[in-house]
Amino acid sequence: MLKPISPTMHGAMDYATVMGTAAAPRLLNLPLRAATTAYGIAAAILGLAAFTDFKPGIKHAVPLKAHGMADTAMGLALPAIPWMMGFAKNKKARNFFLGLTGMMALTTALTDWSPRRRRARRHN
Repeated sequence: MLKPISPTMHGAMDYATVMGTAAAPRLLNLPLRAATTAYGIAAAILGLAAFTDFKPGIKHAVPLKAHGMADTAMGLALPAIPWMMGFAKNKKARNFFLGLTGMMALTTALTDWSPRRRRARRHN
């Protein structure tokens, strides 16, 4: 499978996702429970990105592959959140979280989680 998203690009996309997820509650006028959940998810994405071992990271403590596994786990949990948190009947809130799920799944699937191997292939 083609993996066109580099770790650096993935990190930049994570920070953009944080901003969008943190802005969504006010922009979409989400109910309190959905808003609080969105802020929590934004904080989790920010923390993971800030501590990941890639160029956009601040403290390189989390290995890149572990970041990928965390993104996969979050992507599996996200679509259930509107029902688990009781706001699935609010279309804006539900659809925001389902859209976030799709975006995260696509980004995770298209990221090259092994940059060294990719660079080696390019030079051969």
